[in-house]
Amino acid sequence: MTIDVDAMVRDAAALVSVPSVTGDERAALERLGELAAALGLECDLHRHDLAALRTHPDHPGEEAPRDELWGLTVTLPGTRPGRIALNGHVDVVSPGTEPWRLGPWSGAVEGGRLHGRGAVDMKGPVVAALHALAALKDQERPEVVLMAVPSEEDGGLGTFAELERDATFDAALLPEPTGLRVVCAQAGALTFKGEIRGVAAHAAERLSGHSAIDRYVKVHAAFAAHERAVNTDVAHPLMRELPLPYPLLVGQLHAGEWSSMVPDRLVFEGRLGVPVGADLQQARDELQAVLDRALDDGLPPCRLTWEGGAFAPGTTDPDHPWVKTVQEALAAETGSAPLAGVPWGADMRLFTARGIPAVMVGTRDIELAHAVDESVAIDELATVARTIVRAVNRAPV
Repeated sequence: MTIDVDAMVRDAAALVSVPSVTGDERAALERLGELAAALGLECDLHRHDLAALRTHPDHPGEEAPRDELWGLTVTLPGTRPGRIALNGHVDVVSPGTEPWRLGPWSGAVEGGRLHGRGAVDMKGPVVAALHALAALKDQERPEVVLMAVPSEEDGGLGTFAELERDATFDAALLPEPTGLRVVCAQAGALTFKGEIRGVAAHAAERLSGHSAIDRYVKVHAAFAAHERAVNTDVAHPLMRELPLPYPLLVGQLHAGEWSSMVPDRLVFEGRLGVPVGADLQQARDELQAVLDRALDDGLPPCRLTWEGGAFAPGTTDPDHPWVKTVQEALAAETGSAPLAGVPWGADMRLFTARGIPAVMVGTRDIELAHAVDESVAIDELATVARTIVRAVNRAPV
C-alpha cells in the first residue's frame, strides 16, 4: 500500500495549526474538509441540532461552553458489502499557562516528530485516518466513513450526535493514542462536586466551631478506601493488568475565608473511574453512600452533584472477529499487537453501547496529551495509517 508520508505530515501540521479548543471546533473541521477534498474524497460538513441533543435522554454531558456543534464526515464508497466507521476528535484541551518551546499551534516538524496541541490527541491520528482513506481509493473495500468530531474532551457529544445521525456500521476503529496496542476495554469516568458545611468560629475559640476542612479530611480518607476496594479483584482481565484501572481523584479544593476563622464551607471537585460493566448511576450511588458514612456526625450532609461529561465504560469481546482483524493488521506493521484496556474515557463506548464492535489503536506518547510541548512520532502516524488500510481490507463484513 502507498501512504504519502510527506503529504500526511503536511496535512497534519496544517490541521494542528488551527486552534480548536473544545467548544470552538468549526474552523478545524472546515480545514480538514479542505484537506479531504484535495485528496479527492467526499466530505460533508454539517451542523447538529444542539438544542435537541441537550434534551436527549442519553445526552452524554458537556463541560465546555458552546452555542453550536458541527461535524464532518468523509465517506469512501464501498466496492463490496459492509460499512466501517473511523472516528477521531479535532477538539483539544487548552494549551495551558506554561510556555511552549515551539508554540501550541506551530505544527512544527522537528526530529521526526510533529509538534503542537493535538499532535497526538488526536489531530495527527485523524489525518492519518484521512490518508488511509486516500490509500484505499484504488482497492476493493467496504464503505468507510471517517467521523471527525468535536466535543470528545468534555463528554463525547460530537460522536453521540453523529451516531444519532447514522449508526449503521458493522465495526469501528478509533486511532486514539494506545501505545501501539489494540484496546477493546475502556473505563468510564464521571465528574463530581460537593459542598461540605461547617460551623464558623474565631480561631482562638475553635472548639466552639466545626471545621469544614476537618470534615473533608474524613471524606478524603473514605474516598481512598473506596478506590482501593473498587480496584481489588478487578473482573475484566485486560483492566486487571493496569496498575490502577479505576482511579478516584479529588482535583480541586476551595475552603475558608480568613486565616483566623474556623472554615464553615469547603467545595471539592473530582473524577470517579467507573469499572467496565458497571452502571453509571450505581457508581454515583456508591460514592454518595461512602460520603454519607464519612459525614455521619450530626452536621449537615453533603449531596454530590454530577456535572460535565458522563463517560460510560465500554468493551468489545477480545475474541470478536473485528478485534482479531485489527490485531492482525497491527502485527503485520509492527510485529506484535497486544490487547489492552485503558483507564480513561473515550468515544469508543458510544459505539459499543449501540452494539457496534469497536477498538482503539494508535501511537505511543499518550502521556504528552494535554501536556506542554505535545508531539507525536511521524513514523508512528504512518504505522497507524497503514494499519487502518490493512484492517479495512481484511474486514470480516
